[in-house]
Amino acid sequence: MDRDLAINLVRVTEAAALGCAKLMGRGDKISADQAAVNGMRSMFDTLDIDGTVVIGEGEKDEAPMLYIGEKIGKANKVSKKVDIAVDPLDGTTAVAKGLPNAISVVAMAPEGCLLHAPDMYMDKIAVGPKAAGKIDIEAPVELNLKILSEALNKSISDITVTMLDRPRHEKLIQKIRQAGARIKLFSDGDVAAAIATCFEDSGVDMLMGIGGAPEGVIAAAALKCMGGEFQGKLAPRNDEERERCKKMGIDDINKVLTMEDLAKGDEIYFAATGVSDGELLKGVVYYENNVAKTHSMVTRAKTGTIRFIEAIHKLDKKPEYAK
Repeated sequence: MDRDLAINLVRVTEAAALGCAKLMGRGDKISADQAAVNGMRSMFDTLDIDGTVVIGEGEKDEAPMLYIGEKIGKANKVSKKVDIAVDPLDGTTAVAKGLPNAISVVAMAPEGCLLHAPDMYMDKIAVGPKAAGKIDIEAPVELNLKILSEALNKSISDITVTMLDRPRHEKLIQKIRQAGARIKLFSDGDVAAAIATCFEDSGVDMLMGIGGAPEGVIAAAALKCMGGEFQGKLAPRNDEERERCKKMGIDDINKVLTMEDLAKGDEIYFAATGVSDGELLKGVVYYENNVAKTHSMVTRAKTGTIRFIEAIHKLDKKPEYAK
């Protein structure tokens, strides 16, 4: 695929971030998410792709835009057919409450290369490049921490494991503490947390725990581009969700989903823009005269290059964000 698509994907996540950042701290996560969707969808209309949303805002009857199966892009006869996975606002609650680590993200791959994950839970583990190929989601917590300790050449007591702050993680937290590692809990949005494992300065070494399966696909695409590792296991809660797994072709619910299962091949693209400040990306900043600054990253699996982009936006020249 055309490598220029990478920069165009940044424009997509920038549009989403600019669309929702003004709702920071206003207590309305629904409006914030919709503003991000509106911004992202409008920018997709400018891309020369023949795209299909495979991870989105829900089924067609649940979402008016960026729904699963929606065709996006201004396709022509030579446009590449691509799968699109979007989370216009990963961290809706964070934005509503004015908390950190909210981002807008997009992953893209050739048609058929992104898993069409159902909206259910997934058990996850993610690490950065130094521990890639060494961890195992089915191994005991203590063993994974020992392996990570050796890979990073630091003691277990200096390792930080991050996970969603949820009651379902109480036993996992206890095991991690007993092993001697540090824990960093976050309230919302686990894509940014998974990505953070690939950057030593983030202070995060491993992501563990249960979160959304669609977000797992996006995180796997990102980590594949950056040389890290992501593994997941679907965690259906009832017979209906187990049946949905079978419709996806996953008869063995206990199957470990590797990055190649979730994001196949090396033509994977990933872009993210910060909405609120986080360990990885700075949030949208507003200046006088209706000017805003965004901080984004973009990467692709084929080269492994990671670009960080700061952009100054004159919003008077972008009427959709001028309000």
